Amino acid sequence: MPYVRGVDHTEWLNKHTFYKHIGMYAYRADVLAEITKLPQSSLEIAESLEQLRWIENGYKIKVAKTEFETIGIDTPEDLEKALKYLL
Repeated sequence: MPYVRGVDHTEWLNKHTFYKHIGMYAYRADVLAEITKLPQSSLEIAESLEQLRWIENGYKIKVAKTEFETIGIDTPEDLEKALKYLL
């Protein structure tokens, strides 16, 4: 998002600001128990983002902008790469 209509995709960065998604989550135990019981939403399924399930069910998510680059850790292999990077 967004889709820049009428502009070739190679020019999108010149026409709009885009952000990289960095997910860092902290939960209260009771909220975590609630959201794990929610059924998947159509938006979550379409975009593979579980955060959309929470939003569609009325939960709030706080966001912030940062200038820092990050390392994605989604698998045990990613964790190994991150640890090597830090050491």
